[in-house]
Amino acid sequence: MNKQMQLNVSPHRQAAGRQDRGILSTRLTAILMLSLTALLTSLSNVAAATENSSPKAEDAPVIAEKAVWQALEPLDVHPRTSLAILEQLRHNHYIKKKLDDSTSSEIFEKYITLLDSGKVYFLASDMRDLEQYRYQLVDALKRGNLEPAFTIYNLHQTRMVDRLNYLIENLDTGLETLDFSIDEDIEIDRENAAWAATPEEQDDLWRKRIKAAALGMKLNGKDLPEIQTLLSKRYKNRLKQVNQLKSEDAFQLYVNAFASTFDPHTQYFSPRNSQNFNITMSLSLEGIGAVLRTDDEYTSVVRLVTAGPADKTGAIGPSDKVVSVGQGENGPLIDVVGWRLDDVVELIRGPKGSQVRLEIIPAGNEDGQTKTVQITRNTVQLEDQAAQKNLFSLNRNGQDFKVGVIEIPTFYADFKAQQQGDPNSKSTTRDVRRLIKELQAEGMDALVIDLRNNGGGSLQEADSLTGLFIESGPTVQVKAADRRPSVYEDEDGKAAWDGPLAVMVNRLSASASEIFAGAIQDYQRGLIIGSQTFGKGTVQTLIPLNRGQLKITAAKFYRVSGQSTQHQGVVPDIAFPEVYDVDRIGESSLDDALPWDMIQPAVFTPSDKVRPLLKELNDLHSARVVSDPEFEYLRSLALKGKEANQRTHISLNEQTRIAEKASDDKWRLDLENGLRAARGKALLASIKELDDEQEAEEAQDDGVPTPDQDSMLRETGSILLDYVSLTHQIAMVEHVPETAGLSKQP
Repeated sequence: MNKQMQLNVSPHRQAAGRQDRGILSTRLTAILMLSLTALLTSLSNVAAATENSSPKAEDAPVIAEKAVWQALEPLDVHPRTSLAILEQLRHNHYIKKKLDDSTSSEIFEKYITLLDSGKVYFLASDMRDLEQYRYQLVDALKRGNLEPAFTIYNLHQTRMVDRLNYLIENLDTGLETLDFSIDEDIEIDRENAAWAATPEEQDDLWRKRIKAAALGMKLNGKDLPEIQTLLSKRYKNRLKQVNQLKSEDAFQLYVNAFASTFDPHTQYFSPRNSQNFNITMSLSLEGIGAVLRTDDEYTSVVRLVTAGPADKTGAIGPSDKVVSVGQGENGPLIDVVGWRLDDVVELIRGPKGSQVRLEIIPAGNEDGQTKTVQITRNTVQLEDQAAQKNLFSLNRNGQDFKVGVIEIPTFYADFKAQQQGDPNSKSTTRDVRRLIKELQAEGMDALVIDLRNNGGGSLQEADSLTGLFIESGPTVQVKAADRRPSVYEDEDGKAAWDGPLAVMVNRLSASASEIFAGAIQDYQRGLIIGSQTFGKGTVQTLIPLNRGQLKITAAKFYRVSGQSTQHQGVVPDIAFPEVYDVDRIGESSLDDALPWDMIQPAVFTPSDKVRPLLKELNDLHSARVVSDPEFEYLRSLALKGKEANQRTHISLNEQTRIAEKASDDKWRLDLENGLRAARGKALLASIKELDDEQEAEEAQDDGVPTPDQDSMLRETGSILLDYVSLTHQIAMVEHVPETAGLSKQP
């Protein structure tokens, strides 16, 4: 499933440093992927209601007899709503999609995937029976006929209820028959797996799933009786929740299968979810600051809200899976595997200042090993988003050069103050202009704009921030379907900083970050350094319906060069090791993401100062980091991450798993100690010492990272000095005044 929900809406201040310590433990955080018009995509998915309706531990029912699924039917209003959605998609979506047999087949596949992504409920015979609907769905939608959708849904729910009854019945007999000494494994990615041919084959699949869950708990220190109780409660809760589903749930799931064939950001919100979405728009809800989605039976983290409570812990990252939720410091952990997403959200959300504990399976840790993270719920204030500065020195040929750093967590603005006409209202551009002046007063020779993990924000701020670094000209193009692009321009004729400039980006830099970085690259105004950005170059808008509302992709962003930022993002001039899994994170990882394309470029004048130097700059960078222990550390983490993400099966043999964990722990400790030795720090004796030290460092981490903490930042400064040196040499050869803005010669 790919249903998403936002727990808190607030922008982000990410300490982009310490990247060389916490990546393996998923301590690097995810983005808040923002739309750039009216902050709509900052609120990209709905939230649930209040804590008062949260499911409690004592709600786990005692199932006295087998439950039976009661078939659902469409509400009288649903056909009219589905027709309204169809018409909006046909006329207002950015792409014009043919509603033919091919689209019908797409809807069928997406609907089945939303219902049973793990291929664990339907049998092969069920799929043969349902195949009759593959090419009927579009025609049925055009007539407002929802019977095929509800027929498929009801069959799935029947199979799920039957399976849950079976699991509960078998769990009640105990887990003593599980043999953890047998050499067998389980497939962890079943996207391309075959449907079970027989009930017996499906029983064996579920035997392995139960065994995998039990082994994970056993390796976490739980005994079999406790595991039996937890799993039994898990599936009884799941059965209770399944039987609380309503026609609205089936309808929303189906029309979102249809909507997602246009693009992954187009989504229908039911009346309940529309109300929660609007509450979220008001920024009034308090929580942990995370966007979640349902992924098979788990609730997983999509991204973290910038400067939100979860982000500030440094202990949660994208693709982490939530296993259980506890209230306060000592409240019981309630298993939430298999719960509805909105129920999990309600359990996690709570009053400002209260605490919640999440037991999570870290990303890439498919063997079920968990850790528990305690978070204090809070809202995020505008000052938490504010740009921050730092200044550090680098020595080149005996001369010290001062490199300024401005970290921009998000493209923010105090819209309320702006509407009231406050000339000093807080904004990214106003803050950065002030910080540049302060850094200049401190003797800054070169400037780094750090956009790592910046998920976007205000389009107007991306436009005006670009204007701080060019004298005048276009900054971005916005194009709706079948319309000429609108061109945003800077017209003030002056720049706040015309000296050496670098922009740092990574996979989690999105939307407004990509607009700014793309403009700087197109103008050749500065160097783009880091890794390929997220690639979200679309604009969403909300359309009210007779029942609920539709979030629809209505436009795309284009760089002044005419290139889209969609799908491809911004490719850096100088690449650093990629520490994120690009197959799971980024627009290109989403099904049916709109493609990269080009339109006519805007009229602008690039400087042609950067591109001719890129080969030599890359050569100098490569020579410097080839044996650098900090970059070797990052490369090792990236390689290990790729290896972990390529795993398709996990062992169900206890001793094998223990040996695998010991091997992974040794690898990690050796890697960390190698880096510590290079830094002249004392070596650690155990993983526990390492975890304790990292937690202590994260608790103290505050402010813009320094080069001592962040090897990527330090190398970016060195690349800037290379650039200054090369431009000075060119200026000397051409016998013209140097334009690099420095009097020093590195």
